[in-house]
Amino acid sequence: MTLWSGRFSAGMDDALWDLSESYSFDHVLYPYDILGSKAHVLGLVHAGLVSADEGSALSAALDEVLAEFAEERFVRASSDEDIHMAIERRVTELAGDVGAKLHTARSRNDQVATTFRLFTMNAVLRVAAGCLELVDVLVAVGERNAGASLPGYTHLQRAQPILLSHHLNAHAWALLRDVDRLLGAKDRMSVSPLGAGALAGTSLGIDPTVAAIALGFHDIFANSLDAVSDRDFVAEALFDIALLGVHLSRMGEELVLWTTTEFNFAVLGDEYTTGSSMLPQKKNSDVAELARAKSGRLVGNLTGLLVMLKGLPLSYNRDLQEDKEPLFDSYRQVMLVLTALSGAYESMSFNADVAARSADDESMVAIDIAEELVSEGVPFRVAHERVGQLVGEAVRSGRPLADVVAANPDFERFTDLFEPGVSLARRRSPGSSGPEGAGLQLHRLKSVRESLGIRVTQADDIPDKGEPIE
Repeated sequence: MTLWSGRFSAGMDDALWDLSESYSFDHVLYPYDILGSKAHVLGLVHAGLVSADEGSALSAALDEVLAEFAEERFVRASSDEDIHMAIERRVTELAGDVGAKLHTARSRNDQVATTFRLFTMNAVLRVAAGCLELVDVLVAVGERNAGASLPGYTHLQRAQPILLSHHLNAHAWALLRDVDRLLGAKDRMSVSPLGAGALAGTSLGIDPTVAAIALGFHDIFANSLDAVSDRDFVAEALFDIALLGVHLSRMGEELVLWTTTEFNFAVLGDEYTTGSSMLPQKKNSDVAELARAKSGRLVGNLTGLLVMLKGLPLSYNRDLQEDKEPLFDSYRQVMLVLTALSGAYESMSFNADVAARSADDESMVAIDIAEELVSEGVPFRVAHERVGQLVGEAVRSGRPLADVVAANPDFERFTDLFEPGVSLARRRSPGSSGPEGAGLQLHRLKSVRESLGIRVTQADDIPDKGEPIE
C-alpha cells in the first residue's frame, strides 16, 4: 500500500509503477531527506503540532533509518515508490502511531525540492573543491618546469612563444572562474522551500524559518508556487558543470596533441595511459580523450533538463522527477574527470628541449620586428606590411627568415631578435607570457585561489551531510 492510497480503489499497474518509481536512482538522497525531515520535526515541535516527546521519537526513528542506510541494513518495501516514501514508511514502523505525524504540514513537493537543494548545494561545493585541486596541480607542474617554453597557437598554427607555466595558468584561470560560478550558484540556491506544502502553503501554524535555520539555508521561499516548481538551481548547476566540462575538454584536447609523436611536447605516466589490443608500440592518452568526450554528455544533461522544463505550467508536475538523474550523472562524471586529469598532469613529463625548439621557430619573430619598427615611429600597418613582405620573400625563396632579414640593409639590425629565447623575453605587457611578469601573475593567481578556497570552506555550511553520491 502506498502512502497516498486512500483515494484509490486499485493499485498501480505494473507498467505505471515501472515508469513512475524513482527509488532506483533517488535512494542516494537518503541523508539529505533525513536531514530535511529532522529539521521539519523541529518546525512541528515549534508550532505545537507535535509534542516535544513526539518530536524526540520522530528524530530517533530518523536517526535509526539513517544508520540502516549507512550500514546497508535498510530493506526497501514493495510499496516504496521513492526514497521519501521509503523513509516515512520506515519511520512509521519504528515510531508507531507518532510516525503518522511526520508528514504534517508538508507535501512531497516541498520535501523533494528541499532534499534536492541540499544535495545540489553540497555537490557544487565538491565540484568547486575538485577544481581547486586541479588548479594546484597545474601551478605545481608550471613551477616544476620553470622557464620551459613552447609555441602559443592561434588557429592551431604557431603564433608566439610562451612559457609553459603561462599556458597552464590560462587553464587555471578558467577553472577559478568555474569555482566562482559554482559558489555563486550555491548562494542563489540557498533558499528553503519547506513550508510551501503542495503549492499553496498550509493552514497549520508552521514557521518555515525554523527548518531553514536548522538546515543552513540563507533564506526562505517568498512564493509557495515558485518554491515547489523552481528548478533553476538544477539548471544553473548543470550549466556550471557543463561549462567546466568544456574547459576540461580543451585541456584534454591539448594533452592529446602534446603527447603525439608529431608534437612530442609531453609524455603521460604509464598509469594514466593505455595500450592497444593489436599494436604493441601504442601508448594512448585515453584519460585526455575521455575528458574531451565527457563534455558532450555534460552539455546533453543540461539540454535535456532545459527542454523538460520549458513548457511546464505552475506549479509541480511529475515531469520534475526527471531533474535528478541528469545532475547525478553530471556530478559523477565531472568528478571523475577532475580527479583523472589532476593525476594525469601530475604524472606528465614535459619534453622541454623539444618544446623550446618549437618555441624558437624563427617565423614567430616577425611580430617582434614589426613592433621594433613601431617603437621607431613607423605606423603599425606599415610595419606589418613591410615585415609581411620579408616573410613572403623567405617563403618563396625557401630561405630562413633570419637570412632574409640579415641580407636586407633596412632590417639587418634586427638579427639579434632571432636568438633563442629573445622573443619570449620581450613579452613584457601586464598579463603577458614573458618571464618578467610570470612571478606577478603567479602571485595573483595564488591569491585568487586562496580567496576562493576560503569561500569554499565557509560555504560548507550544510549540517550532518554525507557524500553527494555514495
